[in-house]
Amino acid sequence: MQLREAFLRELKLQNRSQHTIDNYQRDLLAFAEFYLQRFEEELDAEAFDGWVKVDAAVIRDFVAERMAQGISARTLSRQLSALRSLFDFLLEIGRISLNPARGIRAPKQPKPLPKSLDVDWTQQLLEQPLHDWMDIRDQAIFELLYSAGLRVAECAGLNLNPGLDELADGWVRVVGKGQKMRLAPVGSKALTALQNWLEIRKEYAGENEPAVFVGRGGKRLGIRSIQQRLDRRALIAGLPTKMSPHRFRHACATHVLESSGDLRGVQEMLGHANLSTTQIYTKLDMQHLAKVYDQAHPRAKKR
Repeated sequence: MQLREAFLRELKLQNRSQHTIDNYQRDLLAFAEFYLQRFEEELDAEAFDGWVKVDAAVIRDFVAERMAQGISARTLSRQLSALRSLFDFLLEIGRISLNPARGIRAPKQPKPLPKSLDVDWTQQLLEQPLHDWMDIRDQAIFELLYSAGLRVAECAGLNLNPGLDELADGWVRVVGKGQKMRLAPVGSKALTALQNWLEIRKEYAGENEPAVFVGRGGKRLGIRSIQQRLDRRALIAGLPTKMSPHRFRHACATHVLESSGDLRGVQEMLGHANLSTTQIYTKLDMQHLAKVYDQAHPRAKKR
């Protein structure tokens, strides 16, 4: 039996999914084809059984070629996983003394941009009828996430003092990453929703509880509870998309940036230490920016 076939058989005995086994089989064949082309051996990939001759240098060359071909980091990571697993198997059965793929890593996968919400969907989500005190609380949370571009942890961690000391002036004070404190803007609708919640909060908050937002037990509302309540609101609103608190933050940044073009202002609002983070995080509406440029720049071509 070929070593590759023995390995795939072992995967089946381990109850690995057929999807994984099929992927690994394709990945190993892809490497075998590369190896045979490199050494010009007159064998097809299906018949290749020279795995014990493979060294780390060949695997690195394989990675480099796949990257040059534009293979995604996700696919390349899986192909390396298939190779590492095969060589681990060969180690176990005593055919090799070390795993040549063990120290080789795939390039980092680029972080996908969070999906934004368009203005209409955001409005549809936020303009749902409120039936009980939790709906009133949720409205304040969701309006604040969208208005101020807060991280969900910042919202959950918001305290009455000093968090709301500047509320009358349209600001909340939040503690962000690295325990850095910043002022975040509160729009008129978020301010109204927050004031509506604060009027009834004392009926549901425990004694000496500093948190702005509390749950049924009167204690600080957790991040997971906010996500669950948002899932419920999105379902009621009939949104054709999966929601997360972070999408409010991204929508805030995107909508402000599309309207103003002020990247540094958005950076300060979001609490990003570096402008490059804001540039990656926000997805610019290029058509909108082109229109603003045409209208504003004295040397632009008026369309």
